[in-house]
Amino acid sequence: MFTGIVQTKLAVTEVKRAEAFATFIFDFPERLLQGLEIGASVSINGTCLTVRTIDNNRVSFDAIGQTLKVTNLGQLESGTVVNIERAARYGDEIGGHVVSGHVMDQVAVTDVIDSTNNRVVWMQRPAKLAPYLLDKGFVSLNGCSLTIAEVEDERFAVHLIPETLDVTVFGDIQAGDWVNLEVDAQTQAVVDTVRRLIGDQDDLKKLLQAGS
Repeated sequence: MFTGIVQTKLAVTEVKRAEAFATFIFDFPERLLQGLEIGASVSINGTCLTVRTIDNNRVSFDAIGQTLKVTNLGQLESGTVVNIERAARYGDEIGGHVVSGHVMDQVAVTDVIDSTNNRVVWMQRPAKLAPYLLDKGFVSLNGCSLTIAEVEDERFAVHLIPETLDVTVFGDIQAGDWVNLEVDAQTQAVVDTVRRLIGDQDDLKKLLQAGS
């Protein structure tokens, strides 16, 4: 589990690829190494990966074919910068919202609008996830907990403050880039429950009409 509060951004040190498989290697700063063990979970661009090896400050993670297909990790190269967050611990402050690290889709950035001390990023709003991408709702983008500021039929926008731009990869994001997306689990549960109840009522009405 993660909080969606990105701790730092890091460049990939090395990528080793095989068929439907990749190993990503990073040089972690000291503050992220404290208490880190093999088998621990780390969010990389919002994707929960497991620590495979630790060699001094060099940390590696493996990703299988499905992960590479669904997320933007399949596009990573040596030097690519990503968002990093260590797993939340009991007692940690949840400054964002609860994030599982299970990316649901990649969405393309369609427009970036900069103004003084602000950046607006517009992204695709996939039809299959549109019911969960609501105005003022939570969303995890590359592992960063953000609030949706504007919604249109086929796209949505987030507004980014200077701190977010400094700490995360959103400071350098451009139109055409692909972003990992995870919808808020509570929003998904509420929407699915309401849709199921409405569906049940429609089915009941059909049965009553058929029997009359």
